[in-house]
Amino acid sequence: MIENSRISLNRIICPSLELENFFKLTAELGLQKVELRNDLPGRGIIDGKAPSEVNDLCRKYNIRILTINALQKFNLAENRSKAVDELKELINLALAIDCPAIVLCPNNDTEDRRDPETIFKETVAALKSFAPLFEGSGLQGYVEPLGFAESSISSLITAMQAIQESSSPNYRIVHDTFHHYLGPDNLDQLKRDYDISYTGLVHMSGVESAIPRLKFRDEHRVMITAADRLKNLDQIAWLKECGYRDDFSFEPFAREVQNLNAVELKLAVRRSIDFINR
Repeated sequence: MIENSRISLNRIICPSLELENFFKLTAELGLQKVELRNDLPGRGIIDGKAPSEVNDLCRKYNIRILTINALQKFNLAENRSKAVDELKELINLALAIDCPAIVLCPNNDTEDRRDPETIFKETVAALKSFAPLFEGSGLQGYVEPLGFAESSISSLITAMQAIQESSSPNYRIVHDTFHHYLGPDNLDQLKRDYDISYTGLVHMSGVESAIPRLKFRDEHRVMITAADRLKNLDQIAWLKECGYRDDFSFEPFAREVQNLNAVELKLAVRRSIDFINR
């Protein structure tokens, strides 16, 4: 069973909701944790509010912000200077709203011609360059492997190895059930080669579409039901078996979820939690 105290909503689940209404919906579901984003069209991370206003809303609805999602292309050397500047801004905001972590997403581009060795070296170099910012602030960087074929980091194991090479204690990994299903790691490999203590957060979504697996994209990610093709229950069982004790966050990108009204969305979330915990 995943207790409500360990379940979060990523704001991508209902990007049209104003921040206070997002917090309110989360609280009405009996949940206390959320993830914010920096990629919602027409919105800032905190909707232009002052950090003090956000902190007041967190107290009002008993909400804890888990992450800001995300610093993109973090492991692309040519983007390093820009990434450092953006990371400084994200860290300053995170500190002001009591958010403990920033998600780091790798370069995910079909035009990326780097070989695996170069990618790994640039990933380690990026983590080393960011480390003083994370260590100085006390925040954590959550590296999120993306399972798409064009992703520069698609493996949890590779992400762990890059973190180990960086020698910084302020990095952990996001296990995204969608991206793990698409990525190269199978559960037997993870049991043998992966240390679950590196996992800091789990993103959850389902796919029900009958399209071929390699054509899965973010727009196919829905809530988790019995029709799910991503084997979420197997992944969750493995995480529990390995001793994972941290948070799970719903992150569906599909318009059919995002367009639900508040009543429908709350019902969909409750049904997914019930299905996972059955």
